[in-house]
Amino acid sequence: MRRLVAMVGAAALALSLAACGSNSGTAKGTEGATGGGNSVGVVTWWSAGSEKQGLDALVKVFNEQNPNITFENQAVSGGSGSNAKQKLQTDLAAKNPPDTYQAHAGAELSSDIAAGYLEDVSGLYDEFKLREAFPKTLLDALTVDGKIYSVPSNIHRGNVVWVSPKALEKAGIDPTKAPADIDAWIADMDKLKAAGVAHPLTVGSDWTQLELLETVLISDLGADGYLGLLDGKTSWESEGVTKALNHFSKLMSFTDPGLYQEDWEPAMKSIINNDGNVAYNVMGDWAPAAFDGAGKKWGQDYYSWPVPGNQGVFDFLADSFTLPVGAKNTEGTKAWLKTISSPEGQVAFNTVKGSIPARSDLTPEQIAKFSDYQQDAMKSFSEDTIVPSLAHGAAVSIKASEAMKQAISKFTSSGATDVASLQKELGAAAKN
Repeated sequence: MRRLVAMVGAAALALSLAACGSNSGTAKGTEGATGGGNSVGVVTWWSAGSEKQGLDALVKVFNEQNPNITFENQAVSGGSGSNAKQKLQTDLAAKNPPDTYQAHAGAELSSDIAAGYLEDVSGLYDEFKLREAFPKTLLDALTVDGKIYSVPSNIHRGNVVWVSPKALEKAGIDPTKAPADIDAWIADMDKLKAAGVAHPLTVGSDWTQLELLETVLISDLGADGYLGLLDGKTSWESEGVTKALNHFSKLMSFTDPGLYQEDWEPAMKSIINNDGNVAYNVMGDWAPAAFDGAGKKWGQDYYSWPVPGNQGVFDFLADSFTLPVGAKNTEGTKAWLKTISSPEGQVAFNTVKGSIPARSDLTPEQIAKFSDYQQDAMKSFSEDTIVPSLAHGAAVSIKASEAMKQAISKFTSSGATDVASLQKELGAAAKN
């Protein structure tokens, strides 16, 4: 079952690259790359909160491993990376790339690869012995026409519900048990509203809404049907998608429109505080670091489980870093890529950020440093069916995901009821 992500990842990337047209500027390999200096400029969107804390932990390891290279933080805040991606596209088109930049591994990089913006870093996988350290499933998902263009620092799961036990107590609902499916989850939200919880579900800006939607698609279509949306085997006009969009419409009716312009942490603040005003939030597992920062304990102050109907499915995304063509300090970039993929770097970063390592060769002593939730996520990643995230660049190109977010924003801002128009616009977006 785990091979599904590799199969659909390769198909999605191939379709994306074909849509971009032929690439006369194929990214060159790293052999013979030149460039030096005593600093490396790194563009991320990890500029605040738990994400910044994770970056700080990673930079500490980088400084220890590379005392003669200065790390230059060129983070761009806002929009879960949207602002950083916009600036990057301008800089890359102007042939003024940073030394390295963060991207979501998978189809998100397809346009940059097609434009010839990225070097092939396959040689570094041999040099750093990453082919032995990373699972084959992940390596397959990263490979495009036999080449690899980024190095992942982590693995995240996107289909997680974070639960406030104080809110569920009001309706007599057990916070430790996930409803069987979306219909059962909606029934629980009706109970919560009747018990005085005005907004049982919370979401933020458009990307958080797309993340919620992709999990509903997984529930109603199943893993195979969801993957079919990416390789053309499932039509966006199908009855299964209509069912999922109607479910999404109903779920949005339980949310607070006043949060639709907020980023993920403000949107789930009530869950983190366990104040009883909100019951659920669907968010990736970068969330535990925010709970930890607030002094909250998993299994006591908050609970989590897969989105109802997503049991046995791991909705995957990964942060990764690149070697741009024309980078001023390629040796500094290689040093950064080595650190982020090293056992020391992956342990330091992921224990803080809440994600799990991309490496599958950590020692029992290293694994013991991770939280109970993270160790549970590692187990799920090794056993579950893996599918790529729409909202986070693993499944579709930036152009397609941006179009999907615009369609959802239009839908929710107008009352979240015009399912037919949303279905049509999502299908058109997918063709990007």
